[in-house]
Amino acid sequence: MCKGLAALPHTCLERAKEIKTKLGTLLQKPDATIDFIIPYPEKPEKPPKAQKPSPEEALQWRDSLEKLLQNPYGLTSFRSFLRSEFSEENAEFWVACEDYKKTKSPVKMAEKAKKIYEEFIQTEAPKEVNIDHFTKAVTMKNLVEPSPTSFDMAQKRIFALMEKDSLPRFVRSEFYHELIK
Repeated sequence: MCKGLAALPHTCLERAKEIKTKLGTLLQKPDATIDFIIPYPEKPEKPPKAQKPSPEEALQWRDSLEKLLQNPYGLTSFRSFLRSEFSEENAEFWVACEDYKKTKSPVKMAEKAKKIYEEFIQTEAPKEVNIDHFTKAVTMKNLVEPSPTSFDMAQKRIFALMEKDSLPRFVRSEFYHELIK
């Protein structure tokens, strides 16, 4: 299945990174591990049945990641799909950025910015997203004085990545085909 480092599929590398992160956390002192507790559930989320979209609405998601992410059922389905592929960090980052932008208190904004940076942006972060060095540098510069737009460039890059890569895979998946029946 996974032969040689160069031949590793993206999902194998992501899984290996996840295992490395978890092992590193376990090897820490017990009181130090509190900083590494990830607030996202490990079990796949099941979309709420009462809010299931019509097949027509779900069909619109093929062409619009924005519509998919704005629909709570669609977002949950998409995240479950990505979790099944061990690649949910992009959607989690996007959600964290959306939550961050709604923050009014400068103190809370600074706390959330630090958490997002440590969880998704910094090198070797537990759920490091794949952004280029320029975007990372701009984001880090923006975090000197956090504002609602601090993560905009990184969030746009991740959105584009999900739109180009993850959305087509989701549309071909059994998760999606169940929704449009």
